[in-house]
Amino acid sequence: MTTTTPAPTRGTGRGAPRTAGRLPGTARLAWSRTAFEVRTFFRERDAVVFVFAYPILMLAIFATVFGTDDEVVAGSGVHFPQYFLPGMVATGVMLSSFQNLAISIAGERDDGTLKRLRSTPLPPAAYFLGKTGQVLVTAGVQTALLLAVAALVFDVPLPDDAARWGTFAWVFVLGTAAGAVCGVAYSSVPRTGRSASPVVIPVVLVLQFVSGVFFRFDQLPTWMQQVASVFPLKWMAQGMRSVFLPDAAVVVEPSGSWQHGATAAVLAAWLVVGLVVGVRTFRWRRRDDG
Repeated sequence: MTTTTPAPTRGTGRGAPRTAGRLPGTARLAWSRTAFEVRTFFRERDAVVFVFAYPILMLAIFATVFGTDDEVVAGSGVHFPQYFLPGMVATGVMLSSFQNLAISIAGERDDGTLKRLRSTPLPPAAYFLGKTGQVLVTAGVQTALLLAVAALVFDVPLPDDAARWGTFAWVFVLGTAAGAVCGVAYSSVPRTGRSASPVVIPVVLVLQFVSGVFFRFDQLPTWMQQVASVFPLKWMAQGMRSVFLPDAAVVVEPSGSWQHGATAAVLAAWLVVGLVVGVRTFRWRRRDDG
């Protein structure tokens, strides 16, 4: 009599060995999510054109209106294109971070993308890190294009010492991070994806007008300067002016100094506020979806 030994089977009981692979770590998932978010962003051609072209077009308009040879302050050696460049860099960061995320996340919530993502094993941290990584990449490309146009077309001198570029680096990274987390937090304000743009864009425009992006900050009314000082865009623009303007131009600052300490403190404070508010208010579903 011949006995047949049954082939081993993969059971599903408690003693059965696990065959499913482990989920990759959060860092690896965040990197993959960043790559996905960057590809998705560049597929949205209208958003790419607006985010990248807006600061360049605004710099060109102001350079044309005010002239490339007139000085901001007589004898300062600072011409209008050079003075407005820091504000355009700051507003470009705000467009890439706050405005972009507030609108795109509201749209993803409205079309059910966030709901579907929430039901997958993807950790929430990887999703948010992917969004932040996408912002850093797009803001970096946008800023590089803006600086290239400013230098090649409008003859704006760029910094030639490491200390100024070091200041640029921490203002850029801190400002981008603060804008990103505030954009995530603000994305819960629009009730639908369609209402996101009308709810977000006016806020950005108002901040640009009161923060010294389109005008010399010291020529704005005192009350407007005080209001702008509460928000991060004013401090990003001031930090960038300390990078791209000569030290002699500090006389046009109302405080008489670049206030690097205050800039770091305000941007860090908004980073913390954005994180706290975002954690407490972020929603993965639409309001009418429970």
